[in-house]
Amino acid sequence: MRPIDRRNFLTTAGAASAFTVVAPSLAFGYRANAAVRVGIIGCGGRGTRVLTTMGDNANIVIVAMADLFRDKLESSKKTLDKINNDKGFPGIPESSTYLGSDAYRRLLSRADVDAVLISSPAYTHADFLEAAVIAGKHVYCEKPVAPDVAGCRKVERIGKKYDGQLSMTIGFQIRRATPYVEMIKKIQEGAIGDIISGELHYYSSEPGVKDTAGMSHDEAKIRNQYHFREMSGGILLDQGIHIIDVFNWAAGSHPVWATGSGSRRGRNPYGNTMSNCQAIFKYPGDINVSFHSTQLGPRFGDVCARFMGTEGTAQAHYSGGVFISGANEWDSGIARSEAAVTEEQKRKGIFLSALHDADAKKGSSFIRSIETGEYLNELQPAVDSTISAALAREAATRGEGCTWDEIYYDNGTLETGIDLSQFK
Repeated sequence: MRPIDRRNFLTTAGAASAFTVVAPSLAFGYRANAAVRVGIIGCGGRGTRVLTTMGDNANIVIVAMADLFRDKLESSKKTLDKINNDKGFPGIPESSTYLGSDAYRRLLSRADVDAVLISSPAYTHADFLEAAVIAGKHVYCEKPVAPDVAGCRKVERIGKKYDGQLSMTIGFQIRRATPYVEMIKKIQEGAIGDIISGELHYYSSEPGVKDTAGMSHDEAKIRNQYHFREMSGGILLDQGIHIIDVFNWAAGSHPVWATGSGSRRGRNPYGNTMSNCQAIFKYPGDINVSFHSTQLGPRFGDVCARFMGTEGTAQAHYSGGVFISGANEWDSGIARSEAAVTEEQKRKGIFLSALHDADAKKGSSFIRSIETGEYLNELQPAVDSTISAALAREAATRGEGCTWDEIYYDNGTLETGIDLSQFK
């Protein structure tokens, strides 16, 4: 079977336009009182949840959907139709549901699609994002921007070329979570003094292997993308990247060097991703950061970023509080443990999760940027965080130190070996 070829992947979309043509209604702010017309590419659980939250918090109508597999379209359509119906809009017509390997191209060719959510597997992100902006669509793309450095550098070029013309955001929703926003602001204002070191961890459960009976090797691989580093990027780019992004955000920089180790011990033998990875990052200013990520066992564990400074420490947990200790004490109000919450606090709605408003604010800010014409461009920090995670993965794979410049200029590619033409 013929493997996917990056150079030929965008032939159809690229030939349609050598430059971006943005409709006047989009170039100068959105039509007053009009719902932003959204299409979704990749109709799995994550994308459907993002659109559900976006529908609850922003003025959108879902007009088209595309996926490689019919069952994904059918299961997602029930939810998406309800989102429309609850807003007084009709469901998505069958003629606006696109199936197969060219489904994304057919969706992007529609003039009535203003914006797209790209929630397909990570190996498609860079190419789909490029096709979308060429077609003049605003883009919300899930993270990571790509599973490899070559894809990251493509997205970096897209961000520079289309800056100010379209909204282009990546699904790092933590950057919209109120407790994290407040903590990072205080760190950058000097609440813990100079950052000396950090400690990051992301302890997750192992994703299950979906039944592959009766499937081709390629279909099984796509449906089990999280078990293959060339598909998802592996555990560091799939999940650990979120907490790396938090440190990059606070430090205002990315690591320049890393060393690490990792293994597949204890993980299902299917696939090639690691079960655990440990890394040491060196950031500018001689800041050292330790990082530990796992996808292992049946239960999700803790996720945390700690910052040690000359005047105090700051730490942020998904569930376990977001607070600063030291010379400038501060607490976000997120419960540090469920056991510590009184009945009165529960009645008042104290939050147990630091991410309680992250998805809602992420989606609504994307739509608001389209409505106002104040376009967002979040591609560069997303590229930096993706390459940071790839740096840790490369160091762990090699079992030795490597530099940011080394992997950036090496421009490495992870080939999927998948022939998408079989899914037409």
